[in-house]
Amino acid sequence: MGRMFGKDGIRGIAVTELTCELALQIGRAAAAVLSGKRDSKAKILIGKDLRSSSDTLEAALCAGICSAGADAELLGNVPAPAVAYLVREKEAQGGIMISGAHSDTEYSSVKIFSSYGHRISEEKEERIEQLILDFPGELLPIPRREYGRIYRCSDALDHYIAHVKSAVSGDLNGVKAAIDCGNGIVSLTAKRIFAELGAEIVLMGNTPDGTNINRDCGCTNMNAVMEFVTANGCDIGLSFDGSGERCLAADENGDLIDGDMILGICAGYMQEKGTLRNNSIVLTPANNLGLRQFAKSRGITALSASTGERSMIRRMLEDQCSIAGDPSGQLIFTNDAPSSDGQLTALHLLEILKASGSKASSLASVIEKMPQVMLSVRIDRRHREVWKNDRAITGLIDEFDEILGDEGRIVVRETGAEPAIRITVEGKDFATINTMALQVADTIMERLQNN
Repeated sequence: MGRMFGKDGIRGIAVTELTCELALQIGRAAAAVLSGKRDSKAKILIGKDLRSSSDTLEAALCAGICSAGADAELLGNVPAPAVAYLVREKEAQGGIMISGAHSDTEYSSVKIFSSYGHRISEEKEERIEQLILDFPGELLPIPRREYGRIYRCSDALDHYIAHVKSAVSGDLNGVKAAIDCGNGIVSLTAKRIFAELGAEIVLMGNTPDGTNINRDCGCTNMNAVMEFVTANGCDIGLSFDGSGERCLAADENGDLIDGDMILGICAGYMQEKGTLRNNSIVLTPANNLGLRQFAKSRGITALSASTGERSMIRRMLEDQCSIAGDPSGQLIFTNDAPSSDGQLTALHLLEILKASGSKASSLASVIEKMPQVMLSVRIDRRHREVWKNDRAITGLIDEFDEILGDEGRIVVRETGAEPAIRITVEGKDFATINTMALQVADTIMERLQNN
């Protein structure tokens, strides 16, 4: 993690922490870094979600971009994956998405995409941080005769919707789906995407007012769609986050189908169809051991990447893989899109549901989830990485890893800008793994307090 950038870009309470002044600096620094040394004027795309703060942050970003001599093309209210897709289509030098994704409404973030539609590299993020934090003098506007211009794109949603629909062969006639839009950006696209492909849909969480994103709905509140799908006699329920990047599901009985299960379902189907490149999938430390065991039983190679979209995409490109994902429903299909896309994930899931003729519960049952305990231990910044050299901690982790053997696993890693140490233990017996997780957490806190 950088000093400003986290896993989901530069994030904070909109206008209070992620201020207009900071947004202007981000726009100016991003334009300078993304433009490189090109002779012609650079073009940066900007998309935004439906949060009430998005217009304010958009205006500040535009001011920064244009003052740096680059043009800003405003896509309007679009899903984050639309920005990633349109950056390549419009041959722009980069894109910026303003969105809090799965966070509460008062939060927002700025996510920056490269000209390929991927998250920019750590090196470019670090350079943007340096320009803002260390060398602000380099960002001062210089006298020029021509500044950047602002252009508005009126058909961004149309292009994105056509792109997503093209990923499905055939139609979705005969499938009845409950769709929870999370009062987010999917409220603008769900009907056009799913209904136009023939699915019978019942919508909820589709009355956004700029302040109710993810409130008692969306994929961070799955109970809503789990109840809704049974109440409306649907074959499946689909739930999204505020920016349209993530998708989780519920089967016809209202039981959760999480990202591990969706990934397993899609990977198995792609293997049968011969579209699973290199017969491999990319997983993160957060994925359940049950998914890895499913992959092993199918002869699918499970490759590992660090948590986060950028790490997954990097591994996918290195090993020529076609699918990756995590339990939160952030799935990436590189055959179809340059970034994670919740609605694309949902379409693939519906396509498989129809093609198989099976119930959603039957599809999900092929992945047997392993009991899992996850704990987080907050640490002081001065203790970053220290625990890795403490034999009392690492010795205990090694001991538990040996006890669990092939029937479980323990993963301990630092995560987030807080910072914190996350402990994940999986195994067949919940009581055993819970005791292990608590003992590791207690040991970490005790050892670090004494240092």
